[in-house]
Amino acid sequence: MEDIKMAATKGRYTLLKPELDAAFSAVMAHGMAGNGEEVSRMARSLEAYAAVAHAIPCATGADAFRLALLSLDLPAGAEVVLPAFNDPKAAGLVSSLGYTPVFADVLPDTFTLDPVSVKNVLSPRTMAIVPVHLYGQCAPMQDLMALAEEHSLWVVEDCTQAWGAVYQGYEGKARRAGSLGHVAFATFFPTKPFIGAGEAGAVLTNDAALYKRMLQRTDAGQNIPMSGGPAEAAPTLDALQAAMLEVKIKHYDALQAERQEVARYYDSAFEPVGLVRAPKRASYSTHVFQHYTIIVAPSLRDGLREHLLQRHIPSEVYYPYPLCWQQADAHPIPITGCPVSEKLSQSLLSLPIHTALQEDQLEYICQHVLEYILQVG
Repeated sequence: MEDIKMAATKGRYTLLKPELDAAFSAVMAHGMAGNGEEVSRMARSLEAYAAVAHAIPCATGADAFRLALLSLDLPAGAEVVLPAFNDPKAAGLVSSLGYTPVFADVLPDTFTLDPVSVKNVLSPRTMAIVPVHLYGQCAPMQDLMALAEEHSLWVVEDCTQAWGAVYQGYEGKARRAGSLGHVAFATFFPTKPFIGAGEAGAVLTNDAALYKRMLQRTDAGQNIPMSGGPAEAAPTLDALQAAMLEVKIKHYDALQAERQEVARYYDSAFEPVGLVRAPKRASYSTHVFQHYTIIVAPSLRDGLREHLLQRHIPSEVYYPYPLCWQQADAHPIPITGCPVSEKLSQSLLSLPIHTALQEDQLEYICQHVLEYILQVG
């Protein structure tokens, strides 16, 4: 049996090599590393895939998030609501722009932003909400958009981890992740569902005014200073990355279908066992399985991870503490306010999932997960 990896991209490259080689050769032939035709074509491909009016490819996901926030022209000190169960870099970026991150708790089954908790943390200074689609499926956007409309708030949708997921019945239609908020952003880092070769990202919107503001802030636009915040240009995606992503987006849905097979294998192994909870599928969203994340008792989680590591099975704990905990000397200090996020940080474990996993590897992983859970639990 081959070594088990948490994620694998080599198989995808081998499959797409002829198309990628041709795309790379075309870029090298014209020699334009910056805003060439590949970047424009990639923008159009993103718009077509997500069914949005406007897309701007960016050099990094952080650039995309920054561009989306700055387009809103929020006043200094404006409060931006983030999920407490999230990457801490998001809160850091919000703070770096002069805004105040405020944390709301998440739902216990999908781990995405809880509209009730969001409502409880709103104040007169709240200006925006940032729902994060987590582990492969969408946050409850219909409820969050209704809440935003009621309180005149912007919604900045982080669609990274659910790229390609379909939100069912949104305003009576099925719509892709990335088309649900006022503005959306994504990163295409190699560990994400839709991947480039390194840092890459994009902003998407159906709002023509927001698009114009964002375009002015990119090095493809006019770089016209705007009121209410920094006016520096955001770097756009380079031509080689754009060429790669344009090839990959054509095959993305087919590769995701293979990923679903891996998820179904895990489901069949874990669903009969009460001590292991397989990922919930939200009724309103499809799941692209950025991660396959199980829930076990907090008393079992760390022991299970060590048990798997000793058997050369990788696993990951994403978000080991909630963002609503205070930070002091790099040590998180628990405080009240996000009990669901706190429990999830102690009980979730993500297992390997990618299209290169073989059946004998999956059998081996499931065998040792269940071995530990059933013996110790």
